[in-house]
Amino acid sequence: MTSKLQVTVPRALADRYGIAPGDEIQWEAGGDVIRVVPPRKAPRRDLRSRVRLFDQATARQQERERTAPPEKAASGRGWTREDLYGRGAPR
Repeated sequence: MTSKLQVTVPRALADRYGIAPGDEIQWEAGGDVIRVVPPRKAPRRDLRSRVRLFDQATARQQERERTAPPEKAASGRGWTREDLYGRGAPR
């Protein structure tokens, strides 16, 4: 444990569980112990399968847009989109 409360994971454990520099790990309290949970990594996919998945997602989105009911004009709500831009800004 460093003075900045950083912990070094031994290389053997990092290699075994696929932990790399920059990964975010989870810390879980478990009674008198602390569990370190390694990141869950998505399986590596080749370019062809990634493009196929992207095309499928695009087709689903286009279908949703095609079958979605037309949006109603927002009226009578007492505010406009422009009113929101000033919210939270210093005065």
